[in-house]
Formats: sequence, structure tokens, C-alpha cells
Amino acid sequence: MWPGWQKGFKSPVFTGLFHQFQAFSDVSPKPKHPMSTDVNKTSHSSPSSWREFPITQQPVYPDQDQLQAVESRLCALPPLVFAQEIRDLKQNLANVAAGKGFVLQAGDCAESFAEFSANKIKDTFKVLLQMAVVLTFGGRRPVTKIARVAGQFAKPRSADFEEINGVSLPSFRGDIINAADADPGARIPDPERMLRAYNQSASTLNLLRAFAQGGLADLHQVHRWNMSFVEASPGKERYLKMSERIEDALGFMEVCGITSQTAPSIRETQLFTSHEALLLNYEEALSRIDSFTGRCYNCSAHFVWIGERTRQLDHAHVEFFKHIENPIGVKIGPATRPDDLLRLIDALNPVNEPGRLTLITRMGADKLPEVLPRLVRAVQKEGSNVVWSSDPMHGNTVKSSSGFKTRQFDDILSELNRFFAVHQAEGSYPGGIHLEMTGEHVTECTGGAYKIADSDLATRYLTSCDPRLNADQVLELAYLITDAMKQARPEDLSQ
Repeated sequence: MWPGWQKGFKSPVFTGLFHQFQAFSDVSPKPKHPMSTDVNKTSHSSPSSWREFPITQQPVYPDQDQLQAVESRLCALPPLVFAQEIRDLKQNLANVAAGKGFVLQAGDCAESFAEFSANKIKDTFKVLLQMAVVLTFGGRRPVTKIARVAGQFAKPRSADFEEINGVSLPSFRGDIINAADADPGARIPDPERMLRAYNQSASTLNLLRAFAQGGLADLHQVHRWNMSFVEASPGKERYLKMSERIEDALGFMEVCGITSQTAPSIRETQLFTSHEALLLNYEEALSRIDSFTGRCYNCSAHFVWIGERTRQLDHAHVEFFKHIENPIGVKIGPATRPDDLLRLIDALNPVNEPGRLTLITRMGADKLPEVLPRLVRAVQKEGSNVVWSSDPMHGNTVKSSSGFKTRQFDDILSELNRFFAVHQAEGSYPGGIHLEMTGEHVTECTGGAYKIADSDLATRYLTSCDPRLNADQVLELAYLITDAMKQARPEDLSQ
């Protein structure tokens, strides 16, 4: 939120002008040439050092001069997010690490140039708000909302080539790198796509800021959306009691004079952005030195994470993440060993700063109960300040009988419930969930109250990469995990 003197200026026009001013006052740009490290020879301001390390999951650009020209143009553009916003998020996550909050991180598997629209952004924003209201009320924790949006364009792949209709093609690595068309020319990495990704991200952020401050986030409106979901849901009776309690709480607040007009926090919200920082040419080009602190921030998003495939200790991605001040995440799979995890924590958060590091587990419902307890015990014994979050999507991907890659709702719910149960048994705190979802009514994950079957997948299977929960499924999930949330550190709930 803005300081008091800024509260009277809420128009989208003023908001845009304010953030443009902040872009020039809050950060100073890096040197024009992206390869230069003559900025400030400290560990906090050397984001170029990754170029000297081994790297995986990166495109090979055929024209290096063109690549450097694009990087230089990106270096000169305004940041997408600002240092103070990033610091605000880190403080929120520090509270989560202490058991005093919860993280809802959700959004598209991969953003698309072709499917970019205001309605799609609005739908995703609405579902995030709906989930947050349910989780806040049912889990009795403030919820920090982090969207997978405005930068989630690059995707890791299991192989460099894929076969389409009997033809071997270079793998599609996301719209920021190449095109999904089944054509060899379309699969050639094009650095100009980074500029298009930046422009789309800037437009997305502009709209999200307007939604967050312009009344769409009003709690009364969000609750009406939830009631509409409940009334239409086959599982109506299951969710109706909580929804009625929320309605009663809002009515009581109104009687006490706490309304959208008297309390801006009821009408407005704070939303942060995130993506997997996979394409390091893009990430470095959008890193900036904060003029107030002299430290380096990745201004492509508030929160960035390292994927399971790129978190090698001696590789480029870990090296890059060492030199940015953002709160960061690391995906943790079922093969992770306690000693390796502790070394990774030491490398990425050597001063044990609360809010700096989020461990996002992605193990599969069957494997998590065996693997997660020993990781939690090792981290607790070390005294590491981390946020534990669950990604119940990636470890539960299967191929349906109809040939589609899918995820079963019951498996996703099972992994989440087991995640909460492990932390309760180990005396640690389950701090968040990380979901691939969309506000659209797609048919990509089976199950849920509407009982999407294998035979239904072809109806609206729209993803260009991984299957996503739809708007109804993700809200249903929020209602179903609130009981597990309430069991997390019940002693904190009474404070």
C-alpha cells in the first residue's frame, strides 16, 4: 500500500504515473552492455557471473550479435516491478516462515502470446481472490497472493527434440524462446521474443494493478462470486456452511461501520508476480541495482524460482540466484537427499534470512510421505529459516486412456493433505501451496465435484504444456484444505 499522502490518488491513470516515476527513482539501470560486470564488484551486484558456469535448459541462439542487441535494449527498459514491492513480499514471506501467514501461488502453466487477453487475466485474478478469501477465513491466516503471471513464458523440457506426426523437431520451450508450430523454422530460438514477452508482461501488470486497486478485489464482490460457485456446485452442502459464515462476518463488519468506503483494505488487495527464472539472458537483462540499498534485484518479477531440472549447485541458475535480493523458490523432487538440500540452502541463503527461501515440494502423492519427513527433519535440525510450500501438480502427472497428459483431482488433494500431515507430525509449518490453474473452464484434470472423466478431456483441453485445474476445481480445492490448514500449529491460532 502507498503512504498516507498517496491514498487520495487512486485513479488508474495516477497509479500508472506513480509506478513510472518509481521505476526511475527506485532503481538505477545496469550498464548498457549486458556482458559488463563493472557495476559494483560485490557479491550482491554481479548478476553476470552465471555466464562462466555450466548451464542447462537454455536455447542456442544462431545470431549472437542479435542476442546481445536485444539484451541491451532490455537493460534500458523500465523495470517491471520495484525494489520496495519485492522487499514487501520478502517481509510477508518472513511472517509465513514464522507460522503467521500462508502463501497462495497459482497461475498458468505457461503464458501464451496467442491467448493474451484482458478477460483471461481478469479470470485468473478473480479465481486467485476467491481462493484467498476461502483460505484466509477457513485457515485463519493472512494469505499472501503470488500469481504465476507476467513472466511465465519459458518451460524446461525433458528432451531437446520432440516428435510430431512422425517428424522430429526441436522442442517447444515457451513463447519467449520459440513457437509451438510444427515447423522447423518456427522452432529456431528468436531473441526478439524476449522483447515481446516484456511488453506483454508490462501490459499484464498494468491491468493487474488496476484490478487490485480499482474495486474488483472488494471482499463483498469476491464473496458473491464464491456464493455463485457454491450454489451451482454438486458439492454445495459441503461448502455452504463456510460461505454463510463469511457472509455473516461481512454483515457484522458493515454494522460496525467497516465497509468498502471506510476501510480500503476491504476494497483493495496486494498481488505479487512470479515465474520460473529459466531464461537467464532475460533475467539478467531485467536485473537492476537499487539506488537506495546498492543491492541487485531481479525486476522481472517479485518472486522467482529455480526448477527441479536446473538447481545443480555448480551450475548457472544457482549462481545467478545467489546475486539477487528477491525472495526465491526452489522446486524439490522425490530424489532430493537431505545433505544436498542443506548445501543448496546454504548456497542460496547463507545468512539464513527469513523470507528469502521457499522450498516447493513436488513429489507425488505416493512418494511424499516417504521422502518429505527426512528433509523436514534435516532442515529443522539445521535451524534454517525457510517457507515450505507444496506443488501437488507435477508429481501426479499421468497419461490418460484417451491419450492426454492429465492429473487426477484426488491425487492432487491427497498430496496436499499428506503435505500438511507430515508437517504436523514433524512439528514444522506448512506455509503454502503452488498450483497450475486457470480461470477458464477447461477440461485438463480429471475428477473433482463435476467428475471430469477421461472421455471429457478432449472437450476443452487448451493447454500448450501441462494440464491445469479449472476455476471450479481450484476453488473446490481451497474449501477442502482449510481443515488441514487449521491443524497447522494450532497454538499460533490462539495468539
